[in-house]
Amino acid sequence: MATAVAANAGSYAFDDRNIRWYKLGDFEHFEFAMLDVDVPQRIVDFLGKFAANQRIFLHRHLAPTTTLVLQGEHRMYEPTRKIKEVHSAGSYTSHPSDDTHRDGAAAQDAVVYYSVRGKDGTLFEIFDDNMNVIITLGIDDFISTLNDQKKDSR
Repeated sequence: MATAVAANAGSYAFDDRNIRWYKLGDFEHFEFAMLDVDVPQRIVDFLGKFAANQRIFLHRHLAPTTTLVLQGEHRMYEPTRKIKEVHSAGSYTSHPSDDTHRDGAAAQDAVVYYSVRGKDGTLFEIFDDNMNVIITLGIDDFISTLNDQKKDSR
């Protein structure tokens, strides 16, 4: 029975035509769309989109983060640019805080759902190639961005 069901199951692509993607400053190969910020629980939810065959900026997560790959293959790279992890569409993962890496995609754009959990203060640090912090992002930045994106979508 499982074979018959598997044989009839099609492959479905994630349809992001109704999602308005935004750039993060001048950074290339990455776009995002805010979904929600639960202020009392300190939870930030957003979608990230990584350009095919590219890597993004080096950064560190300072709060536990869960991800669900919706499209493509999400790749995580060590600061040295060596592949650290690869997650296919449908993969759900939990990452502890203090995880420094670059994200990227394989031959197709990758779309990943992120849920950043329960932390005040700084949630992400973005580094230059010499490991100097050039940007910090906290929950207030995500609240502001969510509000801006809501205004922009009207």
